[in-house]
Amino acid sequence: MAVRCSNATRRRSSSVNMAAALAKCTKEEQRSVIRFLSSEGVKPIEIRRRMKVQYGDACLSLQQVYEWTRKSMNGISSVTDSPRPGQAHPVVTPEAIAAVEAIVKENRRVTVNEIAAYLDMRHGSAHHIIRDKKYNILNVFN
Repeated sequence: MAVRCSNATRRRSSSVNMAAALAKCTKEEQRSVIRFLSSEGVKPIEIRRRMKVQYGDACLSLQQVYEWTRKSMNGISSVTDSPRPGQAHPVVTPEAIAAVEAIVKENRRVTVNEIAAYLDMRHGSAHHIIRDKKYNILNVFN
C-alpha cells in the first residue's frame, strides 16, 4: 500500500530541498530548460510543473511547453523567436538612441516630429526613445 502525504508535508519537504524561485527570467531561458529536460525524456506536464515552481507566474503555459518540447524533439535547436513576415525591424537601436541624445543635447527645444524626420523614423519610435526612462535622454539636463 502506497503512503500518501498531505499537501502541507509535501510543501515543507519541497521548500527545504528546492532552491529559491527565480526572480527574473526570459522566454529563451525557459525554452532552454524545456529543451534540456525533454532531451532527458521528461514529459511536458512534468516539465511545466517543475518550471512553475521556479518561475511562478512568469512560467510559460502548458501549451507552450508542449509546443517547444515538440520542436526540440523535431531537431529545432534555436530557442529564439524566428522573424515573421511583415514584422517591423527594430528602430530603437543603440545608434538611434545616441543620435537622439545628441540632437536633444544640441537643441533642447527640438520637437519629436523634427527628431523623427531627421532620423527617418516614425514619431512613435522617436517619442519612445525620448520618454523611456531606461534611455535616460531627458535626465541629461538635470
